Amino acid sequence: MDIFIQQVINGLVLGSMYALIALGYTMVYGVLNLINFAHGDILMIGAMVGLSILKLVQNYAPDLPGIVKLIIAIVGAIPVCVIVSLIIERVAYRPLRTAPRLAPLITAIGVSILLQTFAMMIWGRSPLPVPQVMPSDPIHVLGALISPTQVMLLVLATLSMVGLVLLVEKTKMGRAMRATAENPRVAGLMGVDSNRVIVMTFAIGAALAAVAGVMWGANYSSAQFAMGFVPGLKAFSAAVLGGIGNIYGAMLGGILLGLIESLGAGYIGDFTGNFLGSNYQDIFAFIVLIIVLTLRPSGIMGERVADRA
Repeated sequence: MDIFIQQVINGLVLGSMYALIALGYTMVYGVLNLINFAHGDILMIGAMVGLSILKLVQNYAPDLPGIVKLIIAIVGAIPVCVIVSLIIERVAYRPLRTAPRLAPLITAIGVSILLQTFAMMIWGRSPLPVPQVMPSDPIHVLGALISPTQVMLLVLATLSMVGLVLLVEKTKMGRAMRATAENPRVAGLMGVDSNRVIVMTFAIGAALAAVAGVMWGANYSSAQFAMGFVPGLKAFSAAVLGGIGNIYGAMLGGILLGLIESLGAGYIGDFTGNFLGSNYQDIFAFIVLIIVLTLRPSGIMGERVADRA
């Protein structure tokens, strides 16, 4: 039971990061019907910028509490990620809004490669260690262990997701986002500035990815220029699992995918007679994606937020 609880905690931590990234995919798709495959690299930018800020804080203010250092890193990474995301939207995606579906998809893949190349030129090829700023003593929960960094990650992810739900459901901008997702042309006739809505969608998604990126680096104590590719694909799988275009589906899909991956990694050896080890845990995200696309292409929740507005 202790092992099971430990795997559940690990799954919730991993799933929270997947959910934050998946929200960026699902919001952009809900508004533009575009799969932004460069979004995983926004996570990477957030992690690398956060790492650079953490090193500066460690050098000039080493006595600050670890949680303050991480918050400073997150606050510094968010505007950088937002600016990069808005540049991508303006330069790469906006001219292709009326183009065939394949054009923006290929462009997104090209943008992803460009971001990785620029990051490699700035920070180098080798993985970089992320300073351990939070206390290392684990917290005991029902016989399992959870680190203070993971607790902070869960709290930040929960606050971010609750804040996004309140924004979408309770604010004028949220209503404009839902209206644009439902029918951009009619929303424009009703006075909704679709360009502003799209810019806000990219900005919010980038901010969430920045939070996930900094916490990903802090949790795994490492960051590199190509680190966003696999988490990005898994987060896309989570968005499809929950229902692409649905923010609640992205949250649910991220948590479920994290739990599936963690429990699979913990028990795959027993289930396969030690034929497969925990190093095969990456296959679960893509097995889930194939199953969902085969049996229920619309995902678990099966509709967009705009359809319920």
